[in-house]
Amino acid sequence: MADKEPSQTPAQKAKAEEAARKQARLSQALKANMARRKGQARARSAAPQEGSQTGSAQGAQQKET
Repeated sequence: MADKEPSQTPAQKAKAEEAARKQARLSQALKANMARRKGQARARSAAPQEGSQTGSAQGAQQKET
């Protein structure tokens, strides 16, 4: 009764370990992506408002027509 965890076959154990590795990898990727986006947002807010690149492609298309 000391072992409350159900017994797993080697295949089940391998599958569970693979799922745990995948979850850890996804978690790390999400954290890295959030950090990258936060850095980009900081760079945008620190950039001068006159030279803003946001929407510049749309503005260029509208000027041509």
